[in-house]
Amino acid sequence: MFWINLVTILILTRGRCGLSKCITRYLMSMAVTDLLVIITAVILNRIPGIYFPGSFLSITPICSVSIALIYAARFSSVWLTVTFTFDRFVAICCQKLKTKYCTEKTAAVVIGSVCALGSVVNIPWYFIHEPIYTMDNVPWYCQLKNIRYTSPAWTAFDWIDHLLTPCLPFLMIVLLNALTVRYILVTSRARRRFCFQSNEENHNDPEMESRRKSIILLFTISGSFILLWLTYVIQFLYERFTNDYKVQGFSDPKFILIESANMLQLLSCCTNTFIYAVTQTKFRDQLMTLLKYPVHSIYKFVKS
Repeated sequence: MFWINLVTILILTRGRCGLSKCITRYLMSMAVTDLLVIITAVILNRIPGIYFPGSFLSITPICSVSIALIYAARFSSVWLTVTFTFDRFVAICCQKLKTKYCTEKTAAVVIGSVCALGSVVNIPWYFIHEPIYTMDNVPWYCQLKNIRYTSPAWTAFDWIDHLLTPCLPFLMIVLLNALTVRYILVTSRARRRFCFQSNEENHNDPEMESRRKSIILLFTISGSFILLWLTYVIQFLYERFTNDYKVQGFSDPKFILIESANMLQLLSCCTNTFIYAVTQTKFRDQLMTLLKYPVHSIYKFVKS
């Protein structure tokens, strides 16, 4: 996941994929925030917790900051996917609004706003944790305070957090993609009708082929997002309606469900950018060039 997003960033930075600056900005921001999720959630959180317990990353204030950063990066990653979906909806379905909204400047403002909002709304996660124990006046590790389960305010915050990520984004992506697909189908029928009335037979209509690829891409994105976040939503709803938060051990089915949900939602941080970018022919060409570059460099060095 780390290398997928890093390679995507390197290729998009070159600006040779034939994409508009607006689309490139969105794809770059998605790749960067996805990469931040991998760095904060996996490299700085899970790997040290499993393989390097007791490191300075386990000190409670640092641990609390790390958790807040994870939620902020995840929020930004999910909502940038929504904003890019909306941008594509406007570009395809709203031709009058397209010239004003689908610009590099607007994309920069939207991306900055989403990232700033993600940072602000996830600040409370820093204050909800307390140390498991204190040694030599140094607090170690993070655990949720009991108030997290008893306070109505924190319960409301938890529901809002899960509604914002991923329930509302899921509904918006599905709605926008449904409207986009409907528009593409309606315009495609009109185009076929016009060609039929004009007695034109063009089985290799580039416009129709482009729309067909757009539908496939939209369904792929929606399906990927739903499948990878569904387990996380199920786990959240199960805990809230049963009020059962305890895990008996590593073999507990609930523990397996929680870890599977975390794994899948982390996996979603590399699929969206990968799907959007790899479907572009020029991106694939740039990817092959990037992969061949070390081989050519070694060959030239050996030959010289």
